[in-house]
Amino acid sequence: METLLALGQGFALALDPVNLLWALAGVTLGTAVGVLPGIGPALTIALLLPITYKVGATGAFIMFAGIYYGAMFGGSTTSILLNTPGESATIVTALEGNLMARRGRAAAALATAAIGSFVAGTLGTLGLTFLAPLVVEIALVFSPAAYFALMVLAFVTVSAVLGCSAPKGFASLFLGLGFGLIGVDLLTGQARYTFGVPELLDGFNVVIVAVGLFAVGETIYLALHGPRGVAPRSAVSGRLWLSREDWRRSWKPWLRGTLIGFPLGALPAGGAEIPTFLSYFVEKRLARRPEEFGHGAIEGVAGPEAANNASAAGVLVPMLTLGLPTSATAAIMLSAFQSYGINPGPLLLQTQPDLVWTLIASLYLGNVMLLVLNLPLIGVWVRVLSIPPPLLYGGILVFATVGAYGISHSAIDLVLLYAIGGVGYLMRRFDYPSAPAIIGMVLGPLAEQELRRALQISQGDPSVFATDPLAAALLALAAVALVLPIMLRRRRPR
Repeated sequence: METLLALGQGFALALDPVNLLWALAGVTLGTAVGVLPGIGPALTIALLLPITYKVGATGAFIMFAGIYYGAMFGGSTTSILLNTPGESATIVTALEGNLMARRGRAAAALATAAIGSFVAGTLGTLGLTFLAPLVVEIALVFSPAAYFALMVLAFVTVSAVLGCSAPKGFASLFLGLGFGLIGVDLLTGQARYTFGVPELLDGFNVVIVAVGLFAVGETIYLALHGPRGVAPRSAVSGRLWLSREDWRRSWKPWLRGTLIGFPLGALPAGGAEIPTFLSYFVEKRLARRPEEFGHGAIEGVAGPEAANNASAAGVLVPMLTLGLPTSATAAIMLSAFQSYGINPGPLLLQTQPDLVWTLIASLYLGNVMLLVLNLPLIGVWVRVLSIPPPLLYGGILVFATVGAYGISHSAIDLVLLYAIGGVGYLMRRFDYPSAPAIIGMVLGPLAEQELRRALQISQGDPSVFATDPLAAALLALAAVALVLPIMLRRRRPR
């Protein structure tokens, strides 16, 4: 009952005209960046982080969440019409969706993707609404040792799963941990790794690092190695709605995709890629017409798209309740919380209830906005692909430079921005994932504080991590997550 009352208060605030405008701006921009290949929600939110210095927290996070949800919606458009996934999570959608488009069923594919995204996004937000308070109650029993162990588990799983290899993931993680060590030590007051530069006493601004790695680094990579020219557009044929047969074949995959995507999105390194592939294989196994898979089966679009959007809601659960980002976009949003001096975690629902419940309520409204935007405006989103790549990349760099300089009006920040952007380009060029670096920088100082608190409570005895049952279990899980993939790889050739 308390949850429903809090949600009602959130709707009262989310329906404020200003907040509705922020939601509309977020979902519109998110759909546009989802359509554009290579321009994802993490890059977009990183590019917009400087607005946190001018805009209130509630409006900013409503927009950021709208961008996240909108990108999940928009990525299916180019996957279906152009066989060009706008997001990595919509790769699976392209398998059957583009084949449907070639058979003259583009309209049905786009409709089942949009409606499935709406259904899954709404059900996933319901899960976020009622699970978040339960997760908070569990998290409140965490000791400092258990909280440190939980962060170690997040470090291991994110670094081992994201990217093409675990060593590269850990290299990126340690780069981020190194960034997090720069500045004044909060417990001792000593300067660390500042090299006598006064501007570094406050450490690297997480906004500068996020914009450098994602916006600048990714843009340089796309400009040098991305696709040339504009992809040809495909016409949307047929009536943009579903027949009775399409409805019958789609509604079960929507529900199954939601049940797969939401819990996996909440897991460390779960992301959206794993649940979409899993949903595709489940639908292929359960299909009454398995022979249609590989020739344009509507179930192969409905299930993965639902899993994709449900995972977005799942990602928000650990971020809001535990302060743990499980994707690159969540890591950027977590850095935005820090820009406002807000620490997501078990106490967030108590210290910032209006922000949290307004954000959740805005997700329901954003889903409705996205359905209205995506069904009738498909042709508009496809025309966005006509933007010449040089203009697009140049505009991103201009916005990144102006935004970074506007934070503190410091030339040092601009030097750091492009130096980190160069590092981001090299990481992208040689397949080093950027997400572990951001997660390491954001969570590294928090993990250090919990480690020190645990050792202070135990008077320097490290056995506290073995004697605390929850901490020991989490560290054991981290060890399994680290060792199991290595063992499986060694057994595979045999």
